[in-house]
Amino acid sequence: MPSRDATTHWEGGLQDGKGHVTLDSSNAGQFNVSFPTRAEDPNGQTSPEELIAAAHSSCLAMNLSGVLGGEGLTANSIDVSAEVTLSPATGGGFEISGIAVTLRADVDGVDEARFQELASTAEKTCPVSKALAGTTITLDAALGR
Repeated sequence: MPSRDATTHWEGGLQDGKGHVTLDSSNAGQFNVSFPTRAEDPNGQTSPEELIAAAHSSCLAMNLSGVLGGEGLTANSIDVSAEVTLSPATGGGFEISGIAVTLRADVDGVDEARFQELASTAEKTCPVSKALAGTTITLDAALGR
């Protein structure tokens, strides 16, 4: 499997500085970042937390599709959102204090109880979930037909 890479160029201090993140592998874009917009109003800029949320939601959607496929099931649709929270850390600085994942899927041929098991398996085996194992991740999964 290939690796993927991104680069950030930063200029200035924490409060008055700014930077931009480049998605190098895909060349899909450049995104401006700054600490004030990270901690307050995004004002059209992204943040590490938003990029983590994008990675987590897309990975979990793909992984659920694979878990369902292993059971001979195919989703009509899967919608995943991830809310990554940045909070002050004990002792100073900041930490990602939690990730709230909301997953809704339209899957024929499975009842809610079995879907909950499959969604939980998908979350636990998602590569991004594993990478974020030091953070509290909550999952709200439901079938939505």
